[in-house]
Amino acid sequence: MKLLQEAIEQRGTIINDDILKVDSFLNHQIDCRLMKAIGQEFAAHFQDQNVTKIVTIESSGIAPAVFAGDCMDVPVIFMKKSEPSTMLDPVYTEAFSFTKNRKYTLCMERQFLSKNDRVLFIDDFLANGQAFLSAEDLIQQCGAHVVGVGIVIEKSFQKGRALIEEKGYDIYSLARIQAMKDNKILWK
Repeated sequence: MKLLQEAIEQRGTIINDDILKVDSFLNHQIDCRLMKAIGQEFAAHFQDQNVTKIVTIESSGIAPAVFAGDCMDVPVIFMKKSEPSTMLDPVYTEAFSFTKNRKYTLCMERQFLSKNDRVLFIDDFLANGQAFLSAEDLIQQCGAHVVGVGIVIEKSFQKGRALIEEKGYDIYSLARIQAMKDNKILWK
């Protein structure tokens, strides 16, 4: 997606060969025009999957998921990184954050997904695929089915895509980074 690649090149910051900072338009401050285009792109790609719900993980996946949900006219559920006292029937799993280099617990209310739901999982980044595996676990605990995986920025030099493809899911990444070297991005 050219508009996204331009935003990454112009407003992103390469921290090192593994970490890209995109907080000026995605992870802290949100560029709504760009998120709308991202939502439209995901909606177009997954239009034949009969998606009934979109699931993401708080907080950076929320903006692209909400814009996609708006375009697809389906609800968006975000998995929480801490359990609020108001949850009545939560499901839990552990997740590992590549960026923060730590484990955390993910939870959501069981009532928001059922065996009839066809779920599109959307996330801001794909690195090693651990966030997806955790989300897949919660989705399956609720009896729902993953029908696609939408990724805003994929680090193709890490193993996440292969892990998702091995499971047979339709994965669509809007910006695929082959490498980050010498403060430059090489696109795949």
